[in-house]
Amino acid sequence: MDRITLGNDEFEGRNNAYVLEDDDALALVDTGVAMADVRSDLEEGLADRGYEFADVDDIVLTHYHVDHAGLAGEIQAESGATVYVHEADVPLVEQDPDAFEARERRHREFLEQWGVPEDAREELFSFLDLFEEIEGEPVDATPIADGDALEVGGRTLEAVHAPGHAAGLCCFEIDDGDEAFVGDAVLPVYTPNVGGADVRVDRPLEKYLKTLRTIADRDYDRVWPGHRAPIEEPTDRALTILEHHRERTAKILDVLEEHGPADPWTVSARLFGDLEGIHVIHGPGEAYAHLDHLYHEGVVGCEDDEYCLRTKPADVDLESLFPTATWPETAE
Repeated sequence: MDRITLGNDEFEGRNNAYVLEDDDALALVDTGVAMADVRSDLEEGLADRGYEFADVDDIVLTHYHVDHAGLAGEIQAESGATVYVHEADVPLVEQDPDAFEARERRHREFLEQWGVPEDAREELFSFLDLFEEIEGEPVDATPIADGDALEVGGRTLEAVHAPGHAAGLCCFEIDDGDEAFVGDAVLPVYTPNVGGADVRVDRPLEKYLKTLRTIADRDYDRVWPGHRAPIEEPTDRALTILEHHRERTAKILDVLEEHGPADPWTVSARLFGDLEGIHVIHGPGEAYAHLDHLYHEGVVGCEDDEYCLRTKPADVDLESLFPTATWPETAE
């Protein structure tokens, strides 16, 4: 697969933009963040292949995050490219003011519920203000949904909705389905953040576990992530991440047993220590995703935004909370 490696020092490591081409069409899967050095990386990568932004016919976005979608608007302005993204993420890549306002309101509500101190919240919002500079130009987006097939760059890409890390995150199966672009659904080094990366997602860990099962069940030969190198054993990687979340839940149960009732900020401090920058929301967001999962499974209770054990950690059946068998076909 032809990929251009793009700079990224802030998130999960260097981004990938994938180039799909035939004699009649040129497409990109993801674009990188709207920063001058990243734009140069992408322009140089395309130039090495004999192209420029104006030649791009289609852009397929795995999700709305700025390190994947930031340059899409600039490319579209130069080329008139069609930009495809899942319908849940369309308002954010189009930079709808109402969608931005709703997301910020949800940020503030959750941070307060999670027990994040005011000084940490203000530090986070100062950091998030920088995102306005790297979100790039608005996009005229074409919405897609699970199961849609796109004919771009001489390839057929079938959308597989994969929420958890983001509400609209999609994997895209390539041609016969043996390989796929997976965005941040699975990554080769880090485990994608769940809970803080997109506060629009309800029941984030439950949704992400189903995404991991979908990827494992499809048993791809290879997948192409949004960051770093291709994943040669994607089923094993998906199950390893699932096991990571099972182990994290066990640690959270131990925190509640040792500490007593606690909010997500307190739990995240026990798990991750001091947090700064984007991790001020990623840390408690991850703790919240696990606590929320435990709450809906009846393992913990919640009162005044603090979670408490309903049973001893030793009596919790983590195998049933994080199954590795195929999900029932009736699961939504």
